[in-house]
Amino acid sequence: MTEPAFNFDTLTPDTILDALWSTGLRVESGLTALNSYENRVYQFFDEEKHRYVAKFYRPQRWSQAQIEEEHQFSAELLTDEIPIAAPLMLQGATLHQHRGFWFAIFPSLGGRQYETDNYDHLEWVGRFLGRIHQVGQRKEFATRPTIGLQEYIDEPLQILSQSLLVPAKLKDELLAAVGRLRTTLLNCWHNQWQPLRLHGDCHPGNILWRDGPLFVDLDDARNGPAIQDMWMLVNGDRQEQRLQWEILLEAYGEFCEFDTHQLSLIEPLRAMRMVYYLAWVVRRWQDPAFPVSFPWMTDEDFWRRQISIFNEQDKLLQEPPLQLLPVFQV
Repeated sequence: MTEPAFNFDTLTPDTILDALWSTGLRVESGLTALNSYENRVYQFFDEEKHRYVAKFYRPQRWSQAQIEEEHQFSAELLTDEIPIAAPLMLQGATLHQHRGFWFAIFPSLGGRQYETDNYDHLEWVGRFLGRIHQVGQRKEFATRPTIGLQEYIDEPLQILSQSLLVPAKLKDELLAAVGRLRTTLLNCWHNQWQPLRLHGDCHPGNILWRDGPLFVDLDDARNGPAIQDMWMLVNGDRQEQRLQWEILLEAYGEFCEFDTHQLSLIEPLRAMRMVYYLAWVVRRWQDPAFPVSFPWMTDEDFWRRQISIFNEQDKLLQEPPLQLLPVFQV
């Protein structure tokens, strides 16, 4: 699947200012670009010295209905007093359009970095994930996708097969490695879970700390198994992971029941993310920001390492899944 080439060249400062003015906001200073590859995000101050963040969505990625579902989910979470960075309602809407760009305005909510080695932080996050999933299981997204092999393996495999970025002499080996992953995934990926609306990309970089966790960036929200919002928060060797899972799931269980059979999806989800992420960079290569940010993608050694990583992950998929202490078994 080859997507039409697109970059943000037409999103000029004047276009951004005109878009913000169209919502009734009067920009006094700022337009400081924040780190975001997929979209374009800017911080600014209005005339009353209030600080905001404007997010301009990448065209051709999400439809209007899909973005609005994300916003509706954010609003539900906020109503349930869950600390989430939700778009502001301005002139009766959270989603606005200007010169072909969909955009939204958020309050600028600062915070310090979530500490991945702080078990108190992990416990707090576990409780709030339980509350997020309480809301998420009320219904499913109607227009946003559900996590599965088609989006995370099959489509990326096609993108990689068509890419000129992959060195010709390594392409067959790379595609063979992904193909083996796919074959193994077909045997260990299962749909024996109740889909619910997820944050979708809940890694430490999307959690700020302000006397507790603040969840940001629901851009990848979709339907899927609960464990998708948890596995990226756990790290270290098997013993360390087991302890972290016990802390996380005990806190999570205060608000939402967790099916421990989903632990068998940790390594499949990791494998799917590896392939999806690589294809995502390839897919966006025509955006001038990507060659600058990912210069190693033109290095043959990088692709050799990817082949090795995929082969190692294939071996992990064939090992027994993580097991917790009996108290956590269903």
